[in-house]
Amino acid sequence: MKEKITVFLNSGLLDKYLIGQTTAAETEKVETYIAKYPEVQNAYNTLQHNLEIVAKSNLEEAPSYILDAVLDKIDEDTPVINLNDKKKYKQWYKLAVAASITAIALGVTSYQFYNQNQKLNKENQVVVEEIFDLRDDIEMNNKKLDAVMEQFKRLNDPETYKYIMQGNHRARDLKTVAYINPKERTSMIDVVSLPQLPEEQCYQIWADLQGKMVSLGILTEADRQLKRIPFQENASGLNITIEPKGGNSTASIENTVAEINLQ
Repeated sequence: MKEKITVFLNSGLLDKYLIGQTTAAETEKVETYIAKYPEVQNAYNTLQHNLEIVAKSNLEEAPSYILDAVLDKIDEDTPVINLNDKKKYKQWYKLAVAASITAIALGVTSYQFYNQNQKLNKENQVVVEEIFDLRDDIEMNNKKLDAVMEQFKRLNDPETYKYIMQGNHRARDLKTVAYINPKERTSMIDVVSLPQLPEEQCYQIWADLQGKMVSLGILTEADRQLKRIPFQENASGLNITIEPKGGNSTASIENTVAEINLQ
């Protein structure tokens, strides 16, 4: 039974199910395994949690385009000319008047068709330009999706270790999560919450390398997303300190607000 569950978990069906890429048969199989086996349920919950982290970190408003193709209908009343049927007018005169009216009507109709054709040409050009814009957006969104899936893959890598950093008495509401993969030499951090500081101060994260603090960057409330930070091999710990605005070249250890041991 365990071998059966292991084969299923290694098949990648859970990942496909989460992003809506499974067939009807695969969907039924995944949902059956989730309902039947606690190990699959736990794996599904973990993948779903990690996907939410990645999605949150890449959240941004997506661009919206309204494709309005408005066909203006021209309704102009054709003037009606009433001719008095008086016997005193000659037949040839009546025919000349009728021919003139017909010519005017044809001219008005031709002008209307010309204007409509010009409007349609302009609208078609707008539609073509918007289609090209949409293609560019689709390509850009596909690249963003690839980046999201890459982050998702890294979070679920068995070699990726998760470290929760919580603030001390100086910053009780501070909470960040670090993800470190020594094999791939990658480090990421998810800023969950940062207490507000005076304008002249900032939070700075450091790696402890044999007692020497190496800066990994500045953390801000506006930076609440999963982001990469420099990987430091053989780092024994991570520290977050309060520093002057813009960061510091040396860590103010006395202003430490959070720290974890990596070894």
